[in-house]
Amino acid sequence: MATITVDGERYEVSEGRTVLQALDDLGVLMAGVEIPHYCWHPKLSIDGSCRLCQVEVEGVPKLQIACDTRVRDGMVIDTKSERVRRAREGVMELLLVNHPLDCPICDQAGECKLQDYAFAYGVGHSRSREARRPAKKRVELGPTIVFDQERCILCRRCVRFCREVPGSGELGVFARGDDSMIETFPGAELDNPYSMNVADICPVGALTTRDFRFKIRVWFLEDVPGLCTGCSNGCNVHLGVANNKVYRYVPRRNDAVNETWICDAGRLSYQQIGSADRLTQALVRGELGVLEQTPLPEALDAAAGALRGVVDAHGAEAIGGVASAHASNEDLFVFRRFLQALGARSAAVAVPTGDSDEVLIKAEKAANAEGARALGFMGPTELVEALGSGALRAVVVMGHDLVGSGAVELAALAGLEVIVLLDTHRSELERIAHVVLPTRHAAEKDASYTNHAGRVQRSFAAVEPAFEARPDGELLSGLGVRLGLPGFDGRFDVAAISDALAAEHPTFAGRALASLSEDGAPGPEG
Repeated sequence: MATITVDGERYEVSEGRTVLQALDDLGVLMAGVEIPHYCWHPKLSIDGSCRLCQVEVEGVPKLQIACDTRVRDGMVIDTKSERVRRAREGVMELLLVNHPLDCPICDQAGECKLQDYAFAYGVGHSRSREARRPAKKRVELGPTIVFDQERCILCRRCVRFCREVPGSGELGVFARGDDSMIETFPGAELDNPYSMNVADICPVGALTTRDFRFKIRVWFLEDVPGLCTGCSNGCNVHLGVANNKVYRYVPRRNDAVNETWICDAGRLSYQQIGSADRLTQALVRGELGVLEQTPLPEALDAAAGALRGVVDAHGAEAIGGVASAHASNEDLFVFRRFLQALGARSAAVAVPTGDSDEVLIKAEKAANAEGARALGFMGPTELVEALGSGALRAVVVMGHDLVGSGAVELAALAGLEVIVLLDTHRSELERIAHVVLPTRHAAEKDASYTNHAGRVQRSFAAVEPAFEARPDGELLSGLGVRLGLPGFDGRFDVAAISDALAAEHPTFAGRALASLSEDGAPGPEG
């Protein structure tokens, strides 16, 4: 460790780190110690090109760039001296020489670092009279990113990102000097699984995502912390919310999970929250064999009556339960209690799978497969055998992955006497269900999820559904009351359920919702 002094404050930092890295490690960079920067990014290689992070180091005659100056014991740094102030003004003036003065129509306005730093560190007027250099406008670099080249300040973050994170390297700096421009290489387009991250790390309005471009001004958005549920990595995100609608996901930094990145598929999964195929109404199959819209209490009554009929005729072991790897730990805990109180035969979980990579994307395409396994839900082998032997007469199913994952053919379920389906979206399984109960998306409820590494993380309710959808656990609690199951009184308090889960299951000890930090609680192996 080394002790350094910054603006009169002493800090203990790790040897070998640069000034910016050391301050970022402590969490004080731009949160107590103001060293503006453009080209430096905590997860990319050092470029040292923008020169905005210059500081004064005692005993060194020239100003030093904090992004590439290593700390040493006893180092004294001044970030507020007159020399530093003039240097920042000079850098900002050069960066603005060719930048268009179009903040009112720029989609980055409100979260633009050029805008912020020009106000905080720049000069109040321009000395240039020459025309700004011409550049391309609204260039589609690929299927996800639009490039306004005249706004680029050549920080080269996007170039380094493509080379260092996905390893695709589609972008480069072409020409020299004042003619330098960011371009894609000939015959290439910006099209990799993480391409939209370049819009996040672009400090200006040069790179924007096609899905969010000109949708809403960012100052109307509230950022709600949540999780991407596209795979078992559990990437941390901010949900941009306005008017009870989610407009975007942007990555939220968590060095133990996703650093500062998110894959494009996960980022765009916010579109599922308000999609047209959401289940918005409880459905009960009527006398004519057609699903009919039914008030939720009556649908719960119908589900309970149908399940009671199976128990009376064949015993509780004729009922199986299928959990969803998309459901929260709290919902799964209630489901486990429900099945145990009912005396159901099997408790399975079907996990959809797909492509994976070495960066973030995991093969399991659900947020909580690990949580489901920790609560005792295993693969559907036993359930499939019970179906084949005819021992199973009814199932209570969370989600539609049982069919969507290919674990069971739809035809194998069609002969069951009762299928009670709790789901968020329409599916093939809905077509053969006897009762359908609409549930909430992860963005619509307070809950926790366990990622592939066993880290338990919290997600907050960002929006309220405009239709009658309830958390899975609340619907199951309602069923439990109607069936007269012990331990069910009709109340659904997610905080109390989380406390009970933490108390009853060693895997979740100390991981109740109230005790989870912003970064979550690591798994047994850290």
